[in-house]
Amino acid sequence: MSTLARSSARPGPLVRAGGAVRGEWRRLTAVPVRELRAHGLSAIPLTVCTVLPTLGFWLAWRTTWGGDLARVLGGVSAGIPLPLALLRTPVSLFVPAPDLPVWGALIQVLILFGLAELDLGARRTLLIAYVATLCGTLSARVMVGLGPDHPLGIDARQGDILDTGPSAAVVGLVVCIAMVRHAPILFTGAWILMVAEVTVKPNLAGREHIAAMAGVTLCAGVYLARQRRRTRLRRPAPTRDRSRAPAPTRHQGRPRETTHNQP
Repeated sequence: MSTLARSSARPGPLVRAGGAVRGEWRRLTAVPVRELRAHGLSAIPLTVCTVLPTLGFWLAWRTTWGGDLARVLGGVSAGIPLPLALLRTPVSLFVPAPDLPVWGALIQVLILFGLAELDLGARRTLLIAYVATLCGTLSARVMVGLGPDHPLGIDARQGDILDTGPSAAVVGLVVCIAMVRHAPILFTGAWILMVAEVTVKPNLAGREHIAAMAGVTLCAGVYLARQRRRTRLRRPAPTRDRSRAPAPTRHQGRPRETTHNQP
C-alpha cells in the first residue's frame, strides 16, 4: 500500500523544474543539431559571414589606418548626425568594441547567430539582428536627449562613446528564439540577467541592451499574434457527420407508415 502511494505521488519541484529545463533544451536544440549533422557549416552561411568580418574589424583596430577605416564605416555614437548613424548602423553590427576581448563576441555570434539561423532562417535572423541594433542605437540618442536629470536620461558626454558591436543583436536574438520556440525559462532568465546588470552596474551599453530586447519582444509578439490569427482563420470548419440521418423538421413531417395487406 505504501509503495503504491509513493509511486503515485507527484514529483517534487526540483524534478519538475529539471523536466521543464530538459524539455526546453530539446525544443531549442533539436532542429539546429539535426541540420548541423546533415549539412555542417554550410547550414549557417550567415553566421560564418558574420564571424569573419567581426574578426577582421577587430584586427583592423590594432592598426592606425584600420581603426580609422572601422570608425568611418561603422563608427556609431549618439553624438553624430542621425542620417550618418543610420547609414553606419548595418556595418556597426560587425565592428566589435576595441577595448573588449573579441573572443567573447565571436563565441556569442557563433552560438546565437547560428542557433537563430538554423531555427528562423538567414533573412529573419539578419532582420532581427538589425532591428535590435537599431533599437539600441536610437535609444542612446533618446537617453542623451532626456539628460541626466531624467530617470532614463544620461549625461551628454556619454553620447561620444563609440556604440558598436554585435551585443545588442545577440540579446535580441535570444529573446526572439525564446518566444518562437516557446522557451519561457530562457526568456525570463535573459530579462532578469539584463535588468540585474543595469541595476548593479548602470551604463549605456546595458540600457541599450534593454532597449534592444524590448524592441524585439514587441516586434516578435506582434508577428506571432498575427501568425496565430492566420492559423485560426485558415483552419477548416468542422464537417458535418453524414452517417447520421437528419432529424425531421416541422415542414417535412413524420415519415408515413407503410401497411401490408394481409392475404
